[in-house]
Amino acid sequence: MDRTNPIIKADFPDPDVIRVEDTYYMLSTTMHFRPGAVLLRSYDLVHWEIVSHVFESLNNSPEECLQGERCAYGHGMWAGSLRYHKESFYVCFASLDASETYIYVAKQADGPWEKKVIPEYRHHPSLLFDEDERVYLVSGYEEIQIRELLQDCSSYKPGGLHRTLLEPMKEDVYLGYEGSHMQKINGKYYLFVIYWPKVEPARRTQLFFMADSLEEDFAGGELLRDDRDYHNQGVAQGGLVETLNGKWYAILHQDHGAVGRIPVLVPVRWEGDVPVLGAGGKTPKALDIVSSRPYYQYAPIYTSDNFRVNENGEAVLKKQWEFNHVPDAKNWWFAKEGGLVLRNGKISTNVVHASNTLTQRMMWPGCAAEVTVDAAGLRDGDIAGLCALQGCYGLLGVTKEHGTYYLVVMERAWENISRLDRSPDYMPGSLVEKIRLEDSKVRIRLNVNFEDMEDVAEFYYQNKKRWKRVGEPHTLVFRLDHFTGCRFGLFNFATKEIGGEAIFKEFRYIYEN
Repeated sequence: MDRTNPIIKADFPDPDVIRVEDTYYMLSTTMHFRPGAVLLRSYDLVHWEIVSHVFESLNNSPEECLQGERCAYGHGMWAGSLRYHKESFYVCFASLDASETYIYVAKQADGPWEKKVIPEYRHHPSLLFDEDERVYLVSGYEEIQIRELLQDCSSYKPGGLHRTLLEPMKEDVYLGYEGSHMQKINGKYYLFVIYWPKVEPARRTQLFFMADSLEEDFAGGELLRDDRDYHNQGVAQGGLVETLNGKWYAILHQDHGAVGRIPVLVPVRWEGDVPVLGAGGKTPKALDIVSSRPYYQYAPIYTSDNFRVNENGEAVLKKQWEFNHVPDAKNWWFAKEGGLVLRNGKISTNVVHASNTLTQRMMWPGCAAEVTVDAAGLRDGDIAGLCALQGCYGLLGVTKEHGTYYLVVMERAWENISRLDRSPDYMPGSLVEKIRLEDSKVRIRLNVNFEDMEDVAEFYYQNKKRWKRVGEPHTLVFRLDHFTGCRFGLFNFATKEIGGEAIFKEFRYIYEN
């Protein structure tokens, strides 16, 4: 089995990892995708599989449910904290758009989860359970604060500890302190944060600060300013975990362009009380690590699917799938004739506003997906197919116009769009190519290449059992409007009249790395 960095070659950002006996668990950000807050499991810190998601929805707001032209892209669940205390799992994260901080508690990693709400946004929170039965929340951007909670984590503790741990930096930076991970190791308190200095090499950098007590001043410094020789993309943001045999590792993430932010495993050694990451300030490619279950077979984090049904005739989605927002009621997506039906229930100007878009993460350095689309149930103006879902999206789909079916390639081009622009897209996609079809059923394919940040998608359709490219190569760009890696998406949206449906059959995910 592959034991090299990066350990998961897909968009699993903001990792927080714990060990419970011989099992490691990782929490990762899911932003606007639902179900949200994905949990993964490993027995060696290198190979991972999806265990569950923590929640189906946060508050069912119009934005979270993609109602009308309102959306939650780039919002929702941000960087969180995963802890295990007194035989319970704790997940904590904040939602900027909801202006709330959430703490979920469960006895098992696959739930059920009890939800607690703190009616205040706490940026990149980290939970700390101390030996004296006290619990704290550490969070902030630029200024990092600690706030004591009640033991049940339901609210702040009246009169509890509340102080600033780190003041805003005085030096000129692109990004101040954030990404808090607070841990107690060998009786000392460690606060891991990141920043982005303007001093060369200017990249996201991992820092640490430590103290003997929570009332004392924290002191520390730089831990890692490495890019693995990959386009100056810093390896940073995460915490430390100890293995069964007493070795320590940090799991951080690294930007990889349009595919997203990918977890990286960094060995840790100790010089007294100070953690030292990597070797000579570098992240190793090869990893020497022991598995607690060496013969365990992991489920892949991506999947092909024939969309099976349960005993009640309901569509059963595998754990690798996530909707672009909270999905509509089940009568808008269901199983039928050996496939998955997506029925549109709103008028949409483009694919990013299509409800019930079903997605999977793309894999680095490249992958492909293909699916058969039966468009017989579409209504005039509908478009259904396969997309590369991000702000600068590209799609290949079938549309119906006056009873005739056409294959269309549409895109939102990246030119003249700032990476920092977070404004929603309300414009129709640009039509790249349009081909008349003789039948309502067609098999289509999407190839993506992320190697060396090439970030290009290509579209194909099956014509007389041969694949034929349609349209031009489309450039993909990671931007802050969605703040997630590009994904495969199965979609169906209406531009004139709701109620049209498309059937998706034999979804095949191709990844050969």
